[in-house]
Amino acid sequence: MADYIVRASAANHQIRAYAATTKELVEYARSIHGTSPVATAALGRLLTAGSMMGSMMKGDNDILTLQINCSGPIEGITVTADSHANVKGYVNKPEVMLPASEKGKLDVGKAVGSGVLSVIKDMGLKEPYVGQINLVSGEIAEDLTYYYATSEQVPTSIALGVLMNKNNTVRQAGGFIIQMMPFADEEVVNKLESKINEINSITSLLDADMTPEMILEYVLGEFGLEIMDQIPTKFYCNCSKERVEKAVISIGKKDIAEMIEDQEPIEVNCHFCSKHYCFSVEELKKILEMSR
Repeated sequence: MADYIVRASAANHQIRAYAATTKELVEYARSIHGTSPVATAALGRLLTAGSMMGSMMKGDNDILTLQINCSGPIEGITVTADSHANVKGYVNKPEVMLPASEKGKLDVGKAVGSGVLSVIKDMGLKEPYVGQINLVSGEIAEDLTYYYATSEQVPTSIALGVLMNKNNTVRQAGGFIIQMMPFADEEVVNKLESKINEINSITSLLDADMTPEMILEYVLGEFGLEIMDQIPTKFYCNCSKERVEKAVISIGKKDIAEMIEDQEPIEVNCHFCSKHYCFSVEELKKILEMSR
């Protein structure tokens, strides 16, 4: 089954909700980046969040970037998504290996450690919107929940999970984002908090093969759940040789001239999708001409 996001409403539009299954895109990210299990879990959580948060954006050309700079051995994670729920991302240190946590789970919190989460929304204005918080746990879902509470003043519950097979491929991945609208009744808020506290973990729901619809029905069924639509989501990188060429131009004439003097072709890799782009000496000469 292809990955997708469900957008829903409940309690007469006092609650808005998103739930996603992202197994295929997280497995694709794992395969191209060669991530260790704990790095796959960290990247997979942020990719899942990015896909849902991207789909919340209104403009066709709006871009969301989630960036974690951290002290843990993973060093950082970057995820970018558009309003069509196309998402891409990478971790700075994909090979990080750590022992399991005390609960026997992948220790994402220790891999990330302390640091800063930045949420950057480029909506075609002069300057992008940038919200920043200090990480509260490094577990990613809690950090994003805190971001919404402090930077956007929206009471939000976020759950993100990645389950691995014994051969280190992705067994399940997904999550939800549930938000209270400003006009929500206190009774609805309290009832929802109680229901969310009953959930053992999002991974237990994913491991029971629950679809996004089933997860939202489980959490919000008693609130009069209304499924609005399904949004396909996938790992997609829009890099191209032309785009990479612009990046080569930006490094400056002096450096390009030195590359030409070496009389060796250069290879440039895309961080997001690990594609390799090769530029011959002749191509570098043309780039140098263009940059004059």
